Amino acid sequence: MNRVRVLVEGQTEQAFIRDILRPYFDPRQIYLHAVKFRRQGGIVPYERAKEVILRSLKEDADLICTTMVDFYGMPVDWPGRDQASRCRSCVEKAYMVESGISGDVTKSLGSSFNPRRLMPYVQMHEFEALLFSSPVKLAESLDDEKLSSIFLTIRNEFSTPEEINDHYDTCPSRRIEEVFQGFKKNINGITTACRIGLEKMRQECPHFNEWIAKLEGIGNQ
Repeated sequence: MNRVRVLVEGQTEQAFIRDILRPYFDPRQIYLHAVKFRRQGGIVPYERAKEVILRSLKEDADLICTTMVDFYGMPVDWPGRDQASRCRSCVEKAYMVESGISGDVTKSLGSSFNPRRLMPYVQMHEFEALLFSSPVKLAESLDDEKLSSIFLTIRNEFSTPEEINDHYDTCPSRRIEEVFQGFKKNINGITTACRIGLEKMRQECPHFNEWIAKLEGIGNQ
Protein backbone atom coordinates (compact mmCIF):
# COMPACT_ATOMS: atom_id res chain seq x y z
CA MET A 1 0.00 0.00 0.00
CA ASN A 2 1.33 3.44 -0.98
CA ARG A 3 0.90 5.67 2.05
CA VAL A 4 1.93 9.32 1.87
CA ARG A 5 2.15 11.70 4.80
CA VAL A 6 1.74 15.31 3.67
CA LEU A 7 3.23 17.71 6.19
CA VAL A 8 1.39 21.02 5.99
CA GLU A 9 1.14 24.40 7.68
CA GLY A 10 -2.50 24.52 8.69
CA GLN A 11 -6.16 23.52 8.42
CA THR A 12 -6.60 24.92 4.92
CA GLU A 13 -3.91 22.68 3.50
CA GLN A 14 -5.33 19.73 5.42
CA ALA A 15 -8.73 20.39 3.87
CA PHE A 16 -7.16 20.76 0.43
CA ILE A 17 -5.54 17.34 0.72
CA ARG A 18 -8.77 15.80 2.06
CA ASP A 19 -11.25 17.38 -0.36
CA ILE A 20 -9.28 17.80 -3.59
CA LEU A 21 -6.28 15.45 -3.65
CA ARG A 22 -7.53 12.38 -1.79
CA PRO A 23 -10.57 11.80 -4.06
CA TYR A 24 -8.13 11.84 -6.99
CA PHE A 25 -5.45 9.61 -5.49
CA ASP A 26 -7.50 7.09 -3.50
CA PRO A 27 -8.74 5.25 -6.63
CA ARG A 28 -5.09 5.05 -7.72
CA GLN A 29 -4.27 3.29 -4.44
CA ILE A 30 -2.10 6.18 -3.29
CA TYR A 31 -3.30 7.23 0.14
CA LEU A 32 -2.56 10.75 1.32
CA HIS A 33 -2.89 11.89 4.91
CA ALA A 34 -2.18 15.50 5.89
CA VAL A 35 -0.51 16.29 9.22
CA LYS A 36 0.27 19.78 10.52
CA PHE A 37 3.84 20.57 11.53
CA ARG A 38 2.44 21.83 14.80
CA ARG A 39 -0.99 21.61 16.41
CA GLN A 40 -1.81 25.32 16.27
CA GLY A 41 -0.77 25.58 12.63
CA GLY A 42 1.48 28.03 10.85
CA ILE A 43 4.94 27.78 9.39
CA VAL A 44 7.69 26.72 11.78
CA PRO A 45 11.44 27.26 11.93
CA TYR A 46 13.30 24.70 9.87
CA GLU A 47 14.80 22.79 12.79
CA ARG A 48 11.30 22.12 14.11
CA ALA A 49 10.08 21.11 10.65
CA LYS A 50 13.10 18.85 10.21
CA GLU A 51 12.32 17.08 13.48
CA VAL A 52 8.81 16.28 12.22
CA ILE A 53 10.10 15.10 8.84
CA LEU A 54 12.75 12.86 10.42
CA ARG A 55 10.30 11.41 12.92
CA SER A 56 7.81 10.63 10.16
CA LEU A 57 10.41 8.82 8.09
CA LYS A 58 11.92 6.91 11.00
CA GLU A 59 8.72 5.67 12.60
CA ASP A 60 7.49 3.89 9.46
CA ALA A 61 9.94 2.50 6.92
CA ASP A 62 7.21 2.14 4.29
CA LEU A 63 5.91 5.70 4.59
CA ILE A 64 6.55 8.31 1.90
CA CYS A 65 6.78 11.87 3.16
CA THR A 66 6.05 15.06 1.25
CA THR A 67 5.42 18.67 2.23
CA MET A 68 3.08 21.47 1.23
CA VAL A 69 4.57 24.67 2.60
CA ASP A 70 4.26 28.25 1.34
CA PHE A 71 7.33 30.04 0.03
CA TYR A 72 5.77 33.30 1.21
CA GLY A 73 6.57 33.86 4.87
CA MET A 74 8.95 30.90 5.04
CA PRO A 75 11.71 31.59 7.59
CA VAL A 76 15.13 32.16 6.06
CA ASP A 77 16.58 29.31 8.10
CA TRP A 78 14.95 26.81 5.74
CA PRO A 79 17.65 25.35 3.44
CA GLY A 80 18.00 27.38 0.29
CA ARG A 81 15.37 29.98 1.28
CA ASP A 82 17.74 32.93 1.40
CA GLN A 83 19.44 31.96 -1.87
CA ALA A 84 16.08 31.34 -3.52
CA SER A 85 15.12 34.99 -3.07
CA ARG A 86 17.75 35.84 -5.66
CA CYS A 87 16.39 33.41 -8.26
CA ARG A 88 14.31 34.79 -11.11
CA SER A 89 11.56 32.26 -11.72
CA CYS A 90 9.20 30.69 -9.22
CA VAL A 91 10.31 27.23 -10.30
CA GLU A 92 13.96 28.03 -9.60
CA LYS A 93 13.00 29.37 -6.16
CA ALA A 94 11.02 26.25 -5.33
CA TYR A 95 13.77 23.90 -6.56
CA MET A 96 16.34 25.72 -4.46
CA VAL A 97 14.44 25.12 -1.23
CA GLU A 98 13.23 21.62 -2.11
CA SER A 99 16.71 20.41 -3.01
CA GLY A 100 18.03 21.98 0.19
CA ILE A 101 15.50 20.08 2.29
CA SER A 102 16.18 16.82 0.47
CA GLY A 103 19.93 17.16 0.84
CA ASP A 104 19.81 18.05 4.51
CA VAL A 105 17.36 15.31 5.52
CA THR A 106 19.15 12.67 3.44
CA LYS A 107 22.46 13.61 5.05
CA SER A 108 20.91 13.30 8.51
CA LEU A 109 19.48 9.85 7.81
CA GLY A 110 22.64 8.42 6.28
CA SER A 111 23.47 6.20 3.35
CA SER A 112 20.84 3.57 4.17
CA PHE A 113 18.00 6.04 3.58
CA ASN A 114 16.11 5.78 0.29
CA PRO A 115 15.79 9.41 -0.89
CA ARG A 116 12.73 8.52 -2.98
CA ARG A 117 10.77 8.36 0.27
CA LEU A 118 11.03 12.15 0.62
CA MET A 119 9.33 14.52 -1.84
CA PRO A 120 9.56 18.11 -0.59
CA TYR A 121 7.10 20.47 -2.24
CA VAL A 122 7.11 24.25 -1.84
CA GLN A 123 3.93 26.03 -2.89
CA MET A 124 4.70 29.18 -4.87
CA HIS A 125 4.06 31.62 -3.39
CA GLU A 126 1.18 30.52 -1.18
CA PHE A 127 -1.96 28.38 -1.35
CA GLU A 128 -4.12 31.24 -2.67
CA ALA A 129 -2.06 31.36 -5.88
CA LEU A 130 -3.82 28.17 -6.97
CA LEU A 131 -7.14 30.04 -6.83
CA PHE A 132 -6.01 32.37 -9.61
CA SER A 133 -6.06 29.33 -11.92
CA SER A 134 -9.62 30.43 -12.70
CA PRO A 135 -10.46 34.07 -11.94
CA VAL A 136 -14.06 33.41 -12.97
CA LYS A 137 -14.52 30.52 -10.54
CA LEU A 138 -12.80 32.53 -7.81
CA ALA A 139 -15.27 35.38 -8.28
CA GLU A 140 -18.24 33.01 -8.47
CA SER A 141 -17.26 31.30 -5.23
CA LEU A 142 -17.25 34.70 -3.52
CA ASP A 143 -20.75 35.38 -4.91
CA ASP A 144 -19.57 38.46 -6.78
CA GLU A 145 -19.03 37.81 -10.48
CA LYS A 146 -18.01 41.45 -11.01
CA LEU A 147 -14.73 40.58 -9.32
CA SER A 148 -13.77 38.24 -12.16
CA SER A 149 -12.36 41.09 -14.28
CA ILE A 150 -10.21 42.27 -11.36
CA PHE A 151 -8.88 38.78 -10.71
CA LEU A 152 -8.32 38.23 -14.43
CA THR A 153 -6.27 41.43 -14.67
CA ILE A 154 -4.08 40.23 -11.80
CA ARG A 155 -3.71 36.79 -13.34
CA ASN A 156 -2.72 38.18 -16.74
CA GLU A 157 0.17 40.12 -15.24
CA PHE A 158 2.01 36.83 -14.73
CA SER A 159 2.91 33.84 -16.87
CA THR A 160 1.45 31.55 -14.19
CA PRO A 161 -0.42 32.10 -10.92
CA GLU A 162 2.66 30.72 -9.19
CA GLU A 163 4.57 33.85 -10.19
CA ILE A 164 2.22 36.19 -8.29
CA ASN A 165 4.78 37.74 -6.02
CA ASP A 166 5.44 37.38 -2.34
CA HIS A 167 5.60 40.94 -1.08
CA TYR A 168 3.44 41.79 1.92
CA ASP A 169 0.94 43.92 -0.01
CA THR A 170 0.92 41.94 -3.25
CA CYS A 171 1.01 38.27 -2.28
CA PRO A 172 -1.96 36.25 -3.62
CA SER A 173 -3.97 36.26 -0.40
CA ARG A 174 -3.80 40.01 0.09
CA ARG A 175 -4.70 40.67 -3.53
CA ILE A 176 -7.92 38.75 -2.88
CA GLU A 177 -8.53 40.39 0.50
CA GLU A 178 -8.06 43.84 -1.03
CA VAL A 179 -11.21 43.44 -3.12
CA PHE A 180 -13.08 40.95 -0.92
CA GLN A 181 -12.41 41.80 2.68
CA GLY A 182 -14.39 38.89 4.11
CA PHE A 183 -12.20 36.28 2.43
CA LYS A 184 -11.54 33.29 4.67
CA LYS A 185 -8.80 30.97 3.47
CA ASN A 186 -10.11 27.83 5.16
CA ILE A 187 -13.67 28.36 3.87
CA ASN A 188 -13.66 30.41 0.65
CA GLY A 189 -10.30 29.02 -0.40
CA ILE A 190 -11.39 25.39 -0.26
CA THR A 191 -14.78 26.13 -1.86
CA THR A 192 -13.00 27.87 -4.72
CA ALA A 193 -10.48 25.07 -5.15
CA CYS A 194 -13.30 22.54 -5.38
CA ARG A 195 -15.03 24.62 -8.05
CA ILE A 196 -11.86 25.07 -10.07
CA GLY A 197 -10.87 21.43 -9.90
CA LEU A 198 -7.51 19.73 -9.82
CA GLU A 199 -7.09 19.49 -13.60
CA LYS A 200 -7.40 23.25 -14.14
CA MET A 201 -4.94 24.00 -11.34
CA ARG A 202 -2.49 21.56 -12.91
CA GLN A 203 -2.85 23.25 -16.29
CA GLU A 204 -2.21 26.71 -14.89
CA CYS A 205 0.43 25.98 -12.25
CA PRO A 206 3.39 24.01 -13.67
CA HIS A 207 5.29 23.46 -10.44
CA PHE A 208 2.16 22.29 -8.65
CA ASN A 209 1.57 19.96 -11.60
CA GLU A 210 5.07 18.52 -11.21
CA TRP A 211 4.30 17.67 -7.59
CA ILE A 212 1.07 15.92 -8.51
CA ALA A 213 2.92 13.99 -11.23
CA LYS A 214 5.55 12.87 -8.70
CA LEU A 215 2.82 11.65 -6.39
CA GLU A 216 1.21 9.79 -9.29
CA GLY A 217 4.54 8.12 -9.92
CA ILE A 218 4.49 6.53 -6.47
CA GLY A 219 2.18 3.89 -7.86
CA ASN A 220 4.90 2.81 -10.26
CA GLN A 221 7.67 2.48 -7.68
